[in-house]
This record gives sequence, C-alpha cells and structure tokens, in this order.
Amino acid sequence: MDAKTPAVLVLAGPVTRDEVPGLCDDVRGLLEGSGAAVVVCDVGGLGPPGLGTVELLARLELAARRAGGRIRLRDPAPALHVLLDLVGLRFQMEGQAEEREPPLGVEEEVEPGQPAV
Repeated sequence: MDAKTPAVLVLAGPVTRDEVPGLCDDVRGLLEGSGAAVVVCDVGGLGPPGLGTVELLARLELAARRAGGRIRLRDPAPALHVLLDLVGLRFQMEGQAEEREPPLGVEEEVEPGQPAV
C-alpha cells in the first residue's frame, strides 16, 4: 500500500466508550504501518447516529491528525451528515472532491458573457 491508497477501518454496531481508545490505536496503526495518508472509516454499520458517534469520529480524526493523516467517511447516513453539521464538524466524505479542488465538470466564467476557459 502506498500513500495514495487509503487504509480502511470498518466500524460496526454501537461502539462503547471503552472501545474508542482501541479504535484510535487502530487508526494510528493503519496510518503508520501502511504508509497511507488517509484511513477510510466505513460508518454504514454504526446504526443510528448520536453524540457518541460524533465523539468517536472526532477522536478518530484527532488520532489520525496526530499520526500525520486524516480520516474520510464512507457510507454515512444522511442523519449523520446533519448531526455533524449541527455540531460544526466537517469530515471529508468518500465521493466528494478533496478540499480546494473544484468538482469535476465545473467551469467558471472570467467575465459575464464571456465563454468559460
């Protein structure tokens, strides 16, 4: 695996507070052991989101940042998007453009009435 190929961590079922430190260790281990810059966290199996899910994701992101990487969410429920927005946390989602990259197919006009370049 190289720095461009993300490592994957599947999060399933309700996660207890006691499991969070171990999952943070898993994220750090995936980043350090694989050389990946991103750990994709598959959150589709977490169940209904709540503040415990928000705390888990925030701590995983912090662990990833401390290890020199970041996390990206795969298969988040729409309610999780809303909850993360509500608490002011921004996560990169799979299928979204990277930060500072315009979405594909978007062209901007330089001046009104002029064709896009």
